[in-house]
Amino acid sequence: MIEVTCNDRLGKKVRVKCNPDDTIGDLKKLVAAQTGTRWDKIVLKKWYTVFKDHITLEDYEIHDGMNLELYYQ
Repeated sequence: MIEVTCNDRLGKKVRVKCNPDDTIGDLKKLVAAQTGTRWDKIVLKKWYTVFKDHITLEDYEIHDGMNLELYYQ
């Protein structure tokens, strides 16, 4: 299990535990359950890389303790 922190820089910072073989879509659903927003309205980024839903966390080299940027579309 790894722990990923998602910050929207508007006062909402969410820590989510997930597996490295989970997809970005799975991570979005876990974040949506904690924030109360719909998972398909969430965009996760790191710098200028927008993460796609069907690719796993280990493919993007997302490790334990990483911070991701949380945006709403």
